[in-house]
Amino acid sequence: MKLGILEKILPPDNKVFFDLFVDAALNCKKSAILYNEALTNGINEDMLMQVKILRRKGSDLERESIALLNSTFITPIDREDIQLLASMLRKINKKICQAFQNFYAYRIDKPTEEMYQQGKIIMKATSEMTHTVSLLKKLHKTKDITNSRATMKEIETIGDDILLRATSELFSGKYDPVTIIKFRDIYKDLENALDRCHSVADEVLNIALKNS
Repeated sequence: MKLGILEKILPPDNKVFFDLFVDAALNCKKSAILYNEALTNGINEDMLMQVKILRRKGSDLERESIALLNSTFITPIDREDIQLLASMLRKINKKICQAFQNFYAYRIDKPTEEMYQQGKIIMKATSEMTHTVSLLKKLHKTKDITNSRATMKEIETIGDDILLRATSELFSGKYDPVTIIKFRDIYKDLENALDRCHSVADEVLNIALKNS
């Protein structure tokens, strides 16, 4: 009985919340890699199954984080920060998976050059985000976290430039209204994912500054 109470009061061993965040960030990265594979090689049944698994895993990791939060009295960082990060990581993964599934549903045979560029930048963003989230285990290293956040800002800026070119091309008169809607949906999903990757970097820096 006493042991059970202590398990609830004491923080989880090995900062398990941080491990869950890293797993969620890696899941986003895997989704980005799969999306890029779809752009390059097309989509097969196995890839459709993979994206469903990745999307489900993103939701499962958020639920696991919240369940652990609800069963733990003392946490390594503020409770609201844990809840916010878990939600943000799930939403990033959802947007990337959504872009993949729309790419398939809209029957896009030939991706635009901007789609290729946006795919590469979201893969770069999720990779950097995984590094940023891993630094939660070393909150005293605020310089490393600040540098990672600056790198993410540079990536986001590149993404904004790609979106501007994509939007300009989309409304150049080359595309019919239906194609515009299809392409715009995909561009927006990945732009939203990219913006949230930057928000994760901001949140990790805020956590580090609060706890340093």
